[in-house]
Amino acid sequence: MKQAVIETDLKDLKLIKRGKVRDIYDLGEYYLMVATDRISAFDVIMPNPIPDKGKVLNQISLFWFNLFSPFVENHIVASDVSEFPSACRPYSDLLNGRSMLVKKAKPLAIECVVRGYISGSGWKSYQKDQTVCGIKLPGGLIESDKLQEPIFTPSTKEEVGQHDINIDFQEAVNRIGETNAQKVKDLSLKIYNKGVEFADSKGIIIADTKFEFGLYNNEIILIDEVLTPDSSRFWPKNSYRPGGSQKSFDKQYLRDYLLSIKWNQTPPGPELPQEVIQNTRQKYIEAFTLLTGSEYAV
Repeated sequence: MKQAVIETDLKDLKLIKRGKVRDIYDLGEYYLMVATDRISAFDVIMPNPIPDKGKVLNQISLFWFNLFSPFVENHIVASDVSEFPSACRPYSDLLNGRSMLVKKAKPLAIECVVRGYISGSGWKSYQKDQTVCGIKLPGGLIESDKLQEPIFTPSTKEEVGQHDINIDFQEAVNRIGETNAQKVKDLSLKIYNKGVEFADSKGIIIADTKFEFGLYNNEIILIDEVLTPDSSRFWPKNSYRPGGSQKSFDKQYLRDYLLSIKWNQTPPGPELPQEVIQNTRQKYIEAFTLLTGSEYAV
């Protein structure tokens, strides 16, 4: 296990953004996206990285991008460092496995959330008035129940350190236009359903997830990350029991730890114990192994 990468400093390249996880460089025709080992919870970046996390996320996203490519365009240009521009070569060791060369798409100004189960902020909203993002749900649901059919529940896309806000479909229309909103809704539900079907065959329930789309040559394409433990809730199928929170292969484990110490969910994040760091790392690797059928090469 190499030393964790908490941020990158590729001096010859033009850094344009540090997100919660990814550092993005402008290479002229394309962007270089580098997945670091940073981890965020409740929209706050933690002070401790999770070793190998960036590589695991990158590999899982590449797996899904490839699987979904027959029916949705994506932003991938190359993922093999040997195919990157020559300016990247001095950083090959760092970039290997945790980076991708991508098209310069313009991100749409919403997060596309799909929920197949009632959990997290959806469960909190349901407890108040039996709705999630303006969608009325049946009475009598319990935490982690499977919904009759998946629902599209968009949110705002806030800056790092700010909480994304759940919105209804009409607000999504107001922000990105009716045509785009309907298109990303349809695509999100289609991708989620196909991902759920595949993951189910591997013993994983994808309870909910978040997609991002962008405009490239006036076409909507899938960007950022896809069905990773950072953007989704992954539950082991064999231990699923509705009526409370579930065991998981994602960062819900970290969220549960932070809730247990009564952290106030505002920056700065608390220092994480070594046990929490190691267990989180193991959950990400387990998700990678189950989904892809490949052992993670440490």
